Amino acid sequence: MAGFVAVHTGAGNCVDETKYQKVIKEACLRGVHILRNGGTALEACEASITRLENSGNTNSGFGSNLTWDGKVECEASIMDGATLQFGACTNVRTVKNPIQLARNICSRQGRMLTFERIPPMILAGDGAELYAKELGLQLVDPSMLVSSKAQRCYEHYKSKIKTASSVYNTQITSLDTVGAVCVDGNGNIAAGCSSGGLILKISGRVGQAASFGAGCWAEVTDDRMVGTCTTGNGEYLIKTLLARELATDLLSCTCPTTSLHQTFKGKFLESKLLPRDKELYGGSLAIIFNRGSEDGELLWGHTTKSLCLGYMSTHQKTPKFVNSSLPTYSKPGESIIVSGQAFRLSMNN
Repeated sequence: MAGFVAVHTGAGNCVDETKYQKVIKEACLRGVHILRNGGTALEACEASITRLENSGNTNSGFGSNLTWDGKVECEASIMDGATLQFGACTNVRTVKNPIQLARNICSRQGRMLTFERIPPMILAGDGAELYAKELGLQLVDPSMLVSSKAQRCYEHYKSKIKTASSVYNTQITSLDTVGAVCVDGNGNIAAGCSSGGLILKISGRVGQAASFGAGCWAEVTDDRMVGTCTTGNGEYLIKTLLARELATDLLSCTCPTTSLHQTFKGKFLESKLLPRDKELYGGSLAIIFNRGSEDGELLWGHTTKSLCLGYMSTHQKTPKFVNSSLPTYSKPGESIIVSGQAFRLSMNN
């Protein structure tokens, strides 16, 4: 079956692309394997992000940034374009793969509970972990999600900062939230993201990776379908609902590249909701697909120094890796770079 997978390991400063290149390619292969065997875009998105969560080199799942209290608190979300169902979890410490919990929450959105109770869309903390246990998802001791690298980083920065509230005035934030967008041969699209949040974040903090419209968006219309996932300063992405804004503008545009650039500029860098005296770090992966012509375009944009990503269609033998970088003359947090890659898929009849 036809399909397309795109993943990223987060906007930031990619000084060692080799550590991302391997896991990005493996994540693409996981998603493509699902699609080739008749799986859905939602399943492929979940599988790709699961691989990223398990790598230890990204800020998601195992290896996530530690909170001020030295704990891992993860979050993830996923959205199904055909149904517009969304599922997310946040502040989970024992769920090995938060994206799997998010996908289960998403898939159950259409099933009414007893006494006509509406199923939850977002679950947090102990309640989310209890739900994961009931679903039979893998739970681990919280210490099993702490990598040696994350522990060293935590100890290094904790020694330099006196209080948790001062973290947000210090330029140490890791922005490598991971994400994926997938298209399947049945004409559906899904998008998702997963994150460990800011390094030394205050316990209980909720970021864009668990916020509706901020971390990911997927939507199918009569003639088009679109999927986006974001990365960057979580609070700024939440305020601007960047994932949804990017998707909405792409659905009505005539030039996807121009649309992505204009949305980043007008609704993020120049947003009245965001401070004018701060560097605004953000990035996104997006797919826009024309259901009639069966032509699609993968797009990426970021205001950070770099964004590592990869993509692959079911027709290709190997994934493509890209380390997208701002021009040397551009200032991170104030400039935007947008690029993309066209592709074509034959949908199933």
